[in-house]
Amino acid sequence: MLTTLIDIIHVFACAVLMFVVLLQQGKGGGMGAAFGGGAAAQVFGGRGAGNVLTRATAVCAAIFMLTSVSLAYLSSSGDRGLKARAAMEAQKKAEKGTARAKEPTPAPAPATSGGASAPEAPAPENAGAPPPSPAPASSK
Repeated sequence: MLTTLIDIIHVFACAVLMFVVLLQQGKGGGMGAAFGGGAAAQVFGGRGAGNVLTRATAVCAAIFMLTSVSLAYLSSSGDRGLKARAAMEAQKKAEKGTARAKEPTPAPAPATSGGASAPEAPAPENAGAPPPSPAPASSK
């Protein structure tokens, strides 16, 4: 909403700034005098048109610069929010992956006939460990 409002002000300031700059008469006359720039000066008075157009140019330029900086800031702050959100999601996925890796997978129960379950024998303490190596023979 705020970005849209600033966009509208920015476009309006751009259009007015272009119009005001093109209306100004250069120091040497140039194109402004060729297309009726002298008539506009007579409407505002001898030097009045220059002052009004100069002030309008300064105001439009200031508005243009402020809206440009504001839009750039709002755009970059939106990117920072997206990057932070993506980083948090990646961290959550990584945490879930490590939590699943740490959980032991239960062994399936042995199937028995007759529907009765047989009591399971406890696993030996050194299950899964390599067998002990034989002691070296002494050479005495």
